[in-house]
Amino acid sequence: MNFAMIFYILGWILNFNAIFLVLPLVTAWIYQEQAWISFAASIVISLTAGLCIIHRKPRKKTLYAKEGFIIVAVTWIVLSIFWSFPYMMTGAIPSFVDAVFESASGLTTTGASILTQVESLPKSVLLWRNFSNWIGGMGVLVFVMAILPLSGGSNMYMMKAESPGPSVGKLVPHVKTTAKILYGIYIVITLIAFLCLRFGGMDTFNALTAAFATAGTGGFAIKNDSFGSYPAICQALTTIFMILFGVNFNVYYLLIKKRWKEAWKISEWKIYFGIILAAAGIILIDTKGMFHSISDAVNKVFFQVGTIITTTGFATDDFNQWPELSRTVLVFLMFIGACAGSTGGGIKVSRLCIWVKTIIKELDVIVHVRNVKKVKLDGKAVGHEVMRSVNVYFAAYILIFVLSLFLITFDEFDLITNFTSVAATLNNIGPGLGMTGPAGNFSQFSDVSKIVLIFDMLAGRLELFPMLILFAPSTWKK
Repeated sequence: MNFAMIFYILGWILNFNAIFLVLPLVTAWIYQEQAWISFAASIVISLTAGLCIIHRKPRKKTLYAKEGFIIVAVTWIVLSIFWSFPYMMTGAIPSFVDAVFESASGLTTTGASILTQVESLPKSVLLWRNFSNWIGGMGVLVFVMAILPLSGGSNMYMMKAESPGPSVGKLVPHVKTTAKILYGIYIVITLIAFLCLRFGGMDTFNALTAAFATAGTGGFAIKNDSFGSYPAICQALTTIFMILFGVNFNVYYLLIKKRWKEAWKISEWKIYFGIILAAAGIILIDTKGMFHSISDAVNKVFFQVGTIITTTGFATDDFNQWPELSRTVLVFLMFIGACAGSTGGGIKVSRLCIWVKTIIKELDVIVHVRNVKKVKLDGKAVGHEVMRSVNVYFAAYILIFVLSLFLITFDEFDLITNFTSVAATLNNIGPGLGMTGPAGNFSQFSDVSKIVLIFDMLAGRLELFPMLILFAPSTWKK
């Protein structure tokens, strides 16, 4: 185990955290908020810790798969803790567990909150909160990989551990360049989203925070009613961008390179849009008569479908009051999630495609015993390693879900609240149903349940295995 390299990268993460804190610090100065003292203190703490750790450079810089997974898991845990310091120091969230819950929710782009009065918070805290959505959306270590000079092998192992989806590939031969391309696309689309929302009627601060949360599909809003009080045009624009950020970024790269045929061959994004249209159609029929007009119905339904399948977590309507069929469709969307290689969470459309095709293949084998048939995706045979990882992911997902559901039942809340709370955190969605619906939050859970849900958020964002590997005894053996 290359502990020296693990700590070295962790030190750089804390240094970058100090740099990130400059943004809310400047915001506090602009708005003349006393919170600047807390952000300044947080910078000192994070920078001091980071510089102390990187003081000694590791002699051996090579990392293997095990170290890559550990770095990713430990980084997200430590960053969630350090990100919570401003919440506690400003008094916005005095409780340590609550503060870590909020920071983990932001960084994992879950959007679940324990806050009951968001609008009372200082603007600098609100910006810090929404900025976590943006940083966590593409990935903390992807950002670091785009800047720090690390060996290619090391980079690839960390990218595989942090990136969402059943398989991770390089856009170009060098992983560092891939990271730069991904963040370049991410920044450009975020900027476009900001400009559209700004000219759509939002002020600069609202547009910036909304763009951060939309780009990262994080769902943190700066208003108590989430997106309900924003103009319809802003809601519609947000719907479009939420859905766009749920598309595999490889598609955008291919489009930029004018490789139209390759982009069209990727079936995942087409199925993704098909699911959105089908779900919205069902809900529109089911909720007929519940809205003021057809345009209002289309706007709110597509917004809610978009925010759930992309695991963003915004709300323009209390879907907890919708009919059972509509709520059931939304629960299905919670599990499906967005495309692999996007900023969205959930199981991912590509995994579902592989599972369905695997079932069809097995049925075909039962009928035709001697028939040899391979599972194909986008015209290519799915490799054994990918198939194995998808199947193991499913088993691990069920295990974590059931265990988490069992542990939080000790709080004695109803089944709908408990079930959807685990689904909302493990799939990085945000709101659930019942007490944790769009009109509620997670504040009523006990500290123990919140810790369980924090683990679920981190596990869901990191595709389960980086978090699970920490508990494997073989991980820590020489």
